[in-house]
Amino acid sequence: MVGQSRKWMILIATTWIQAFTGTNFDFSSYSSTLKSVLGISQLQLNYLSVASDMGKAFGWCSGVSLMCLPLWVVLFMAAFLGVFGYGVQWLVIKQVITLPYFLVFVLCLVAGCSICWFNTVCFVLCIRNFPTNRALALSLTISFNGVSAALYTLIANAINPDDETLYLFLNALVPLLASSLALVPILRQPPLQLLSTDTTSRDSFVFFVLNVLAVFTGLYLLLLNSLSSKASRARILLGGALILLLLPLCLPGIVCGRSWARRTVHTPAFCLEGPTFSSFDPDDFDQLHKELIGNDRNNNSSSVNPFSETNKEGLFGMIMEKGRLTVLGEEHPARLLVRRLDFWLYYVAYFCGGTIGLVYSNNLGQIAQSLGYYSQISAIVTLYSSFSFFGRLLSAAPEFMPSCILHEQGG
Repeated sequence: MVGQSRKWMILIATTWIQAFTGTNFDFSSYSSTLKSVLGISQLQLNYLSVASDMGKAFGWCSGVSLMCLPLWVVLFMAAFLGVFGYGVQWLVIKQVITLPYFLVFVLCLVAGCSICWFNTVCFVLCIRNFPTNRALALSLTISFNGVSAALYTLIANAINPDDETLYLFLNALVPLLASSLALVPILRQPPLQLLSTDTTSRDSFVFFVLNVLAVFTGLYLLLLNSLSSKASRARILLGGALILLLLPLCLPGIVCGRSWARRTVHTPAFCLEGPTFSSFDPDDFDQLHKELIGNDRNNNSSSVNPFSETNKEGLFGMIMEKGRLTVLGEEHPARLLVRRLDFWLYYVAYFCGGTIGLVYSNNLGQIAQSLGYYSQISAIVTLYSSFSFFGRLLSAAPEFMPSCILHEQGG
């Protein structure tokens, strides 16, 4: 019961980290001021935005670091990369120090690298603690990265609506504070547990509730953020947003209470069951988990086909097949990945297609200024980031859809 409570705390902590580390979304909010202070052209400003995105190309360093360092150390390394990258840029834009263009380019590169390190930590936390529903955990937490611009706009307006340089200061400080708040749940991670079918069903139902709550949070930030032009109203709206982010903290208590009721009260009236939204059979995942922890017992050997044996590093490359669905194991050697066509298809698609939206978002400030809407740039950035949030959240729809379709066909 305690382990179940802790894993939900991990999910909430991961959500907080993602919600406050999407610092690349608010580049347009201060890009014009940065351009003016540095005295650079639009082309040079574009190079700075590209540098921020290119920092993610060095994200593989975070994976290598996790092989040698504890997870919480990598988390704070990411935070201090952001403190250095954005903090020094803030000193530059406040004209406290003067740096050449090349060093500012390097600072943008470091700041972008910190974002990728945060993402790696969050991915590992979700996969470790939700091996069965990791797709739901990843889609939920990653989606909150899209509300960062809206949250930062509220914080900046609550402090001083007229100071655009605040965004860089917040980009440096807020992720460090979020990492500090998430430290305790990360240090108290539960051990790997085998999940029963009932537990998997309840977890899927909780994820459904969390997705509904996430939709309300996104709508709140999207519809009410335009009212935050004054500091007093921005503080009230910021308080409401923080309450929505803290609301999932009730989940561990609910999970513990339901587990206690199921064990102590043996009446149908207290049997709280949620629908199963996972598109995979939990029995298959139970078998996969047993293989991953080295359990020699095999309850469903007829449904499992070994793909490869465990290598020297303990990486596992088993494939489970059910119908047309193929589910890979938890870990795969790099040399196995680079031989697969689907890996390179994903790589090329992400490399070529994932940057299209970034080109647009990084130039929102200049687009708004050229159209005469520069005073509304914060609202435009919030609008863009909010729809990015909903788009990411929508990626979880296939995980819920199969059960709904089957339910309609059965009815």
